[in-house]
Amino acid sequence: MTRATGISRGDNFTNRAGEKLAHLKETGQLKVLQTIEGPMDATVRLRGRGEVACFCSNNYLGLANHPEVRQAGIEAIERYGAGTASVRFICGTFEPHERLEKTIARFLEVEAAYSFVSCWTATEALFPTLCEDGDIIISDELNHACIIDSMRLCTTIKKGVRRAVFSHSDIDSARRALRKACDDPNVTGTIWVVTDGVFSMEGDIARLPELRSLCDEFGALLVIDDSHGTGVMGETGRGTHEHHGMPGAAIDFYTSTLGKALGGGAGGYLAGSRRGIDLILQRARPTLFTNALPVTIACSANKAIEILMREPQRVRKLRENTAYARQGIRDVGFEVLDSPTAICPIIVGDTAKAIAMSNRLLDLGVFVIGFGYPVVPEGTARLRAQISAAHEIEHLDKLIDCMRTLRKEVAT
Repeated sequence: MTRATGISRGDNFTNRAGEKLAHLKETGQLKVLQTIEGPMDATVRLRGRGEVACFCSNNYLGLANHPEVRQAGIEAIERYGAGTASVRFICGTFEPHERLEKTIARFLEVEAAYSFVSCWTATEALFPTLCEDGDIIISDELNHACIIDSMRLCTTIKKGVRRAVFSHSDIDSARRALRKACDDPNVTGTIWVVTDGVFSMEGDIARLPELRSLCDEFGALLVIDDSHGTGVMGETGRGTHEHHGMPGAAIDFYTSTLGKALGGGAGGYLAGSRRGIDLILQRARPTLFTNALPVTIACSANKAIEILMREPQRVRKLRENTAYARQGIRDVGFEVLDSPTAICPIIVGDTAKAIAMSNRLLDLGVFVIGFGYPVVPEGTARLRAQISAAHEIEHLDKLIDCMRTLRKEVAT
């Protein structure tokens, strides 16, 4: 019991949580999970809704339900079982982990890679392991939450590591941050510059060539989280660096995911220099204290990368679909942020409005999610339509027709 009120601490939490949830519901901000009753594809079957066109998945290449990807996972679980039941340095590593990591390194044209249960975990491993006192991490202000949390964790554990932020995709701001770091007597070690490749809420892409030039000028390392660029950007889907015509080795360290374009299951990875990856293996807490990536995911993701390398036309179809959808959304009167990526953000401002519009689209048979605070800043809530190579013209036309209906309803 608390001394002042006689209310138990458990009741205090229960009441507080209830009030917050009630407020979200009253203001139209409460999120509701949809239940999918079948595989992820261009269309999905939702409980209570039936078949709807899906424009909210990161299944960019349409590989989540590819028969070869499914079969690779089935064969893996039949041969190896559910998983290692331990961390890899204790019980050993399955051959599929080794094969996947070699495939990733070859795909990105870097020395080595290491897989994790998620890209979040991979990013969490990066800075706390590789940074030391005297280092500084300089981050784009719109970087993904996993980068922000990795930086916070690093500077909490290692008090001598500093962090700084530059304005979004602002090269002059990045230059000032680098200059300030070089002039700081407390920065005696490595300067790290980190950016998303594709910014998931805006759909825009990092200015990697300019950032690489800055890093070369100031002797810094460049890190990219390319979760929304892998499989999407560049002629062969290798990522944002390929989109800019840069070789894989132009980036010092990559973090990315296996849970979006590369099969859609789960998992992530770090890739870069052999020494860096070896140090991750030896010292990163997520490698020492978490189980290995499930072997069925390792095999299905490896197959997805093989398909991508074999069928680069999937990337071309994705680009064509995205251009068609983006133009169609504009033609019906919505403003969609311009980008070469498969993310089409439609800014509506208010979180409750975005959720209400998303629900109305679902009534019309199209699954598009509304994003608001705290995923994006207050006042910048949006619908985010995500395009896939699995979509055919009839799916894209349905999206556009439903957006036209929504536009008329919003205007009245």
